[in-house]
Amino acid sequence: MSAQSSAELMPDTRARWTPLYAVTVIVGACLLFLVQPLIAKIILPWFGGSSAVWSAALVFFQACVLGGYSYAHWLSSPASNNRGPRRQSLIHAALLIVSCLMMPILPSEALRPDGTGDPALQILLLLTVTVGLPSLMLSATSPLLQVWYMRRTGSEPPYWLFAWSNAGSLLALLSFPLVLEPAFTSRTLALGWSALFVVFCVLCTGIAFLNSKQPLSEAAVASDAVDKARAPAPTMGRMVLWVLLSACASGLLVTVSANLSANVAPIPLLWVVPLALYLLTFILAFSHHRIYHPTWYFPLVALSLGGLAYLYTQRLENWPIQYVVPAYLASLFVICMACHGELVMRRPAGAYLTRFYLLVSLGGVLGGGFVGLIAPNIFDTYIEFPLLLVLIAELYVMLQWYRRGSRRTLLLIRVAMVLGVLTLMGELLRSELQDRRLSVLVQRNFYGVLSVQDDPISYELARRYLIHGTISHGYQYLHEELHRVPSSYFSKHSGVGLALTALQSEGPVRMGVVGLGVGVLSGYVRKGDYARLYEINPQVLEIADSHFTFLPAAKKAGDVEVLLGDARLTLERQAPQAFDLLAIDAFSSDAIPTHLLTREAFELYFKHLKPEGVLAVHISNRYIDLVPVCARSAQYVNRTARVVRSINDGTYDTSIWVIVTSNQELLARPEFQSSDTYEATAPESFAGWSDQYSSVWPLMHLRGTAHATAAK
Repeated sequence: MSAQSSAELMPDTRARWTPLYAVTVIVGACLLFLVQPLIAKIILPWFGGSSAVWSAALVFFQACVLGGYSYAHWLSSPASNNRGPRRQSLIHAALLIVSCLMMPILPSEALRPDGTGDPALQILLLLTVTVGLPSLMLSATSPLLQVWYMRRTGSEPPYWLFAWSNAGSLLALLSFPLVLEPAFTSRTLALGWSALFVVFCVLCTGIAFLNSKQPLSEAAVASDAVDKARAPAPTMGRMVLWVLLSACASGLLVTVSANLSANVAPIPLLWVVPLALYLLTFILAFSHHRIYHPTWYFPLVALSLGGLAYLYTQRLENWPIQYVVPAYLASLFVICMACHGELVMRRPAGAYLTRFYLLVSLGGVLGGGFVGLIAPNIFDTYIEFPLLLVLIAELYVMLQWYRRGSRRTLLLIRVAMVLGVLTLMGELLRSELQDRRLSVLVQRNFYGVLSVQDDPISYELARRYLIHGTISHGYQYLHEELHRVPSSYFSKHSGVGLALTALQSEGPVRMGVVGLGVGVLSGYVRKGDYARLYEINPQVLEIADSHFTFLPAAKKAGDVEVLLGDARLTLERQAPQAFDLLAIDAFSSDAIPTHLLTREAFELYFKHLKPEGVLAVHISNRYIDLVPVCARSAQYVNRTARVVRSINDGTYDTSIWVIVTSNQELLARPEFQSSDTYEATAPESFAGWSDQYSSVWPLMHLRGTAHATAAK
């Protein structure tokens, strides 16, 4: 058959096989982006509910995309003659079968962390063992099938398949928090995902079979030769630019996602929205190259960079989220759209398709890996955020510098851009130096940034704070006579303070505390008392021992010990402790450790409490009302739950505690019958949280709630 007659048949061939290719690519993309929030949510309790779990998971899946694109490039590369259509198909089908043998994707209990080692590396290992090969095969689907389709039909590079792939990803991301998570348990979703993955493997194996049987079209061979003749290989400079543009967008995605989830809650809803917008920019940019135009995007990029810099320097995370979150998301969308639009403007000919995708994915891994894995180990603040903004600004200025147009107009634009970048750099540097001057100590690890700051309100009331993210995690008065006075959310007027004072009036107390903070609750320890404090972050223990005196003094007064590791995992391994009181205060920044509020968690707590023991749960939060959660979990363990709200009067902070107990004598005391206490209730429609089901969507108040966590 001649090249001409083959070309005449191409439209019919494309019409016949296009639906199969499109469906397989969409299903694969849906599965890839469903497994990300699903598996992250499943392992979240194993790592203390930290928002950093999502950052590590993002880096892992970006690495999977790089691995998948590398595999697709290697498998389909025409450079090697020993990987013809038949061998390509056999290799791919064999790996798909092996992936099916790894189902279902439920992490093994043997992979649970023991509280030692680097959590980020443990997360990467766990994800590799559990979903590594399936994720790699899903990642390879889009570029590999695009190459097979192009070579079978002799068509132009099917970038529309890449857009459809990202559309499938977007559909999956939005359906998880809004449809799937509220309706199904995590185990049910994992089993359903595993079954659908087997269906995907059947579809992909079918395409591989067709690929092995159908010889390359003469049109495809001719098209490949023409591409190489007309379009020489991309230069090194262009390939570096591909990597840089992709890295900037990816790095910004990870840092914005981490910022949002750390200061609201590490939940799939706040994970997937930034990722969905990131994917939407891919869809728009690759669906039609004219959607992005540098001339009218330039002012939007400048405004977005300035807006993010303002949010960073002014610490507006403490403003209402109905303003801050849209500002973050809009800026993320504009900047990622600009980066991906510039990528599309520099896309190569079809002969270099897999190389293009490979380098784009490499940039994604480098950007995300730097922000998610490297930055926490080399920086002691979130300085990667302003550094990234400056890099994006400089890169975008460089790209616009070489645009053609009116010399006078371009000169003015270039001068404005340079001045804008210099202003941005100066303001970010000023903000960083100011933060340094205000801090006694700044440290950072997997769990976030901790800073110790002194606030000299007055000589008598001068305070030293521990700040985690944007939230105060307790303070101590610097005046020597007030050193041992319980402060902040743990004062004698708080729910936990009232309960402890009542119990101590009857004799020595055995108490447990989940979440050390600055050690304020250890300030209640007297001679003869027994206290066990559970803390997941080793840096918190170091700070409490060296910069505050509550804990060192408590160790001298009574039997006090701090146990490092996730509190729930530690309690599961311990013999019953027979506590009189167990206090739960384990918020990271303002994020909620959902695994510590489930009915199974409450059941575990009361195994460590005496029959009349008291569970005190700190639920102060700016955006999420946790009273219904505690009410349902208390019902599950057949206990009474009472809310105690203390109001800031200048000497202690507003706090909300839920007291859960069967000790009716305690609850009948006058202090628990005041106007600031009331019974914890939940709407009939709210089922409560379990280890397999938790959703904060019904509990969110975007304008903030009365259950506010005070920030310094």
